[in-house]
Amino acid sequence: MVGLSPVRVLRVISRLNIGGPAVHTTLLTTRLDPTRYDSTLVTGTEEEGEGNYLELQGLSVPRLVRLPGLGREIRGLAEITVLRKLMAVIRRVRPHVVHTHAAKAGALGRVAARLCRVPVVVHTYHGHVLRGYFSPLKTSVFLRIERMLAHATDELVAVSPRVREELLHMGIGHPARFSVVPLGLDLDTFVMADRLRGSLRAELGLGARVPLVGIVARLAPIKAHEVFLAAAREVLAEVPGTVFLLVGDGPRRAGLERLAGEMGLGPNARFLGWRGDLPRVYADLDVVALSSRNEGSPVALIEAMAAGRPVAATRVGGVPDVVVDGENGRLVPPDEPVALARAVVDLLSAPDLRSRLGAAGRASVVARYGAQRLVDDIDTLYQRLLASRLG
Repeated sequence: MVGLSPVRVLRVISRLNIGGPAVHTTLLTTRLDPTRYDSTLVTGTEEEGEGNYLELQGLSVPRLVRLPGLGREIRGLAEITVLRKLMAVIRRVRPHVVHTHAAKAGALGRVAARLCRVPVVVHTYHGHVLRGYFSPLKTSVFLRIERMLAHATDELVAVSPRVREELLHMGIGHPARFSVVPLGLDLDTFVMADRLRGSLRAELGLGARVPLVGIVARLAPIKAHEVFLAAAREVLAEVPGTVFLLVGDGPRRAGLERLAGEMGLGPNARFLGWRGDLPRVYADLDVVALSSRNEGSPVALIEAMAAGRPVAATRVGGVPDVVVDGENGRLVPPDEPVALARAVVDLLSAPDLRSRLGAAGRASVVARYGAQRLVDDIDTLYQRLLASRLG
């Protein structure tokens, strides 16, 4: 145990939009033992349609610092001002550890930490933006930046083994300083979701026997909702009357609503926006799908599996670290709506298979992705790094 009382940790994230990184960072900030850790969370602002995780869940975080300009978008020379403001926060807090999350916050946070001579600098990759997000030119620039930043980081952390492997393959970091710490989530309410069954269907005016398929994801290009909608059209040809719920919001909503209309999905495709009652949503879904082209650790699938729902997802990023095809879910290639539709139809047509995969999914995620496991893992990581740097 390092002789610091308490250890001051400054956590930096671009924004607390709805998704895994926001859950992860707020959980760590609030649950690391307050007698041993003094945690501060620095965050930027969300883009329109992204939603704010704290507001949606009715949560608050003590020692939360809002830093305008730290959001997702890169704004050229304006980032120098953000860097200076972040350095001012670091000098005021005097952290022993700076732990950054997400690409932009990871870049600015690590540079600021090194300029301020912070003893320990950690960065967590919740995925990466080096495939499927930007043009080849931009991607090559960001790749060079990540390689340089890796040298200024005491420990790189990936949320899944596959994400770690992908980044190492790209020349980012060294295996000896690159660990895997899976996400940790509050899963208790999802485990108990069965008792909420029927509530969402009643709200939507759907009978108990209407097949219900859902996707829970930001309405952004990387999530490939157009593939989900194309799969929905294929499913309807075999299982008429199936209703498809798109839970989430984002910049593509208007376009996707138009596309659903053009595909003739009509009332069979319903856009619900962000929901603060996801256990209630999962409780009534027969199948949970994911059509992403890239993923870090798929929070929606972990939550759905904790709720006992069978899942059908694309084999990308960290998804195969969570879903084992045929054992606790179904995996298909990305950008193949017919394959996704086939997996969904197979599940809708076989109640026993849905029940078996749902039970196996729940058993596989509850212990592995629980909140306390995350807290314990990060505590161990911080103590190891502090002992190495300050011991």
